[in-house]
Amino acid sequence: MASVLSRGAMTLFATAAGALVADIYYAQPLLADIAGEFGRQPEQAGLIVTLAQLGYGLAVLLIVPLGDGVDRRRLVSAMLAVCVAGLLAASMSVSFAMLAIANFLVGVFSSATMVLVPYVASHADDAERGRRTGQVMTGLLLGILLARTVSGLVAEWTSWRAIYALAGVAVTILAVALRRVMVTDPPRSAARYRQLLGSLVTLVRVQPELRRRAFYSFLGLGSFSLLWTGLTYLLSAPPYRYSTAAIGLFGLLGAAGAASASIAGRLGDLGLAGAMTGGFALLLFGSWGALALHMHSMIWLIAGVFALDAAAQGLQVTHQSVLYSLDSEARSRITAVFITSGFIGMSLGSTLSGIVYDARGWVGVCLVGGGLPAVLLLSWLVNTVRDRRHRGSDAAGELGGGAAWSSLAGKQPTQCPS
Repeated sequence: MASVLSRGAMTLFATAAGALVADIYYAQPLLADIAGEFGRQPEQAGLIVTLAQLGYGLAVLLIVPLGDGVDRRRLVSAMLAVCVAGLLAASMSVSFAMLAIANFLVGVFSSATMVLVPYVASHADDAERGRRTGQVMTGLLLGILLARTVSGLVAEWTSWRAIYALAGVAVTILAVALRRVMVTDPPRSAARYRQLLGSLVTLVRVQPELRRRAFYSFLGLGSFSLLWTGLTYLLSAPPYRYSTAAIGLFGLLGAAGAASASIAGRLGDLGLAGAMTGGFALLLFGSWGALALHMHSMIWLIAGVFALDAAAQGLQVTHQSVLYSLDSEARSRITAVFITSGFIGMSLGSTLSGIVYDARGWVGVCLVGGGLPAVLLLSWLVNTVRDRRHRGSDAAGELGGGAAWSSLAGKQPTQCPS
């Protein structure tokens, strides 16, 4: 077990997670350059990002569940091979259509990230599963946040094509390394592909914690996405008027906040997932208040972004520390349901951010962004109270049964400490 998840292996898994998820975000700061080369409007060039995200989301739902029925090592290798082909095709695109199709393929097969996460969870001991998955999620979140910064800097030095070529080389190296480090991972289920997909509905129906955490992820990542989309509008307008490269540097704040993912994983292993959920939800809500009230103060803006990012990332890892303890034979399918819900939240957050900013400005974005964690916090409180009442009624039932037995035996029941 130790050799499978050694320090070097964990570094590789975290790096691969970040590099793969970054592939679908590289194009965001490059849309103007891409549009200019192919004679398109910037709004039309945005289709590239949409297709990459759509491909990723579809693959999480339709391909990632295969991880419970096939060898994950072979699945990752096959997916990365196609991903490399898509990246190289994007770098050599001769038309906008070719670039769009290549980005869709990149999005589909970059979802190998979500095969790696349950692989790590399956090989981790119960006492360290949250910490291990937190390390991989830290790498993934760093990839999301730093992708825009890296691609913007590379494009300034060369061209937008260079980032795709470099990414293709990077994924090739990672594919070889992962093939060498990952061990053969026997299938955990003998179900056929159609049965695996059908069982997603069954999992949602019979696992209330999966429904709960998927809903929390939808709200948390929706709030996260509202921030990073709306922040671009705020910083490009007066009084800031920052350049695209300067705005991209704000991703470094999110990268610093990614440390919360590892901390959340460790605390989850200690059985504190419930308290961490409420604490991170409260921090997420409070961060939006600071961002709304101090929108023209750079110090408060930096502090709010850092806190909000740390809260959103901590929530994700806390959810996973709970979910990966539910069913060891269904971790890939649990990942598919959970990540799909969060992905829908992110897409909705990005869409709402533009609409709300046009209508109500930054304050409107903050109101909607703060409303999502408010719902999360309220839901958490209701569920926490309900769970405690349920446990209390169970304990009372057990005590009542003990009293009845004691009465039949001619004994007085033992008093429980208050």
